[in-house]
Amino acid sequence: MPKILYSPASPYSAKVRMAATYAGIAYESEVTDTNNPSQAFLGANPLGKIPVFVTDEGEGIYDSRAITQYLNRASRNALFPRNPAKRTEAERLEALADGICDCLLAHVYERRFRPEEKIHQEWLDKQWTKVTRALDALNDTPPKLPKKITGGQIALRATLGYLSLRFEGKWERGRAKLVRWTKRFDEKFPELAGLTPRA
Repeated sequence: MPKILYSPASPYSAKVRMAATYAGIAYESEVTDTNNPSQAFLGANPLGKIPVFVTDEGEGIYDSRAITQYLNRASRNALFPRNPAKRTEAERLEALADGICDCLLAHVYERRFRPEEKIHQEWLDKQWTKVTRALDALNDTPPKLPKKITGGQIALRATLGYLSLRFEGKWERGRAKLVRWTKRFDEKFPELAGLTPRA
């Protein structure tokens, strides 16, 4: 059976596990410590980053967007529409969600790995400005939640889950539409809600 090497708190890991579950692709989950990587993990991804999707043949597929595209092909387009315009819309939403996560992780890692006196607050403020601008745009026009969703909506739910985990109380104010969107997503797809980022 394929395996997903992941971290419970990682939004990219959450996205991939949610996408595989939604696409109906069975997999085993293996929590992986990137700070103390095993040789097997580095063999699957020499970059030492998660998530990694390990196929039945032992091939490691990495970068979460490469994994969602692989899952889409394996499931015959369960995650991304065939229609070019609709597919572009879904891929753009996934890219926006991932971009938000990139900025959020810059915050987390800056504070986790740098001494207090070396933290570059101006740079962190610039990253947070990107996050708030993207969230405001999403709140203005939240993605639809039809019966059949895409990898884009899944990526956004994973991102909002990470925000709630690491930045609770700092992103919700003034974004009631996004908060309601999250609640509706979880009500419609409870099997995915349980896979959002966890400490």
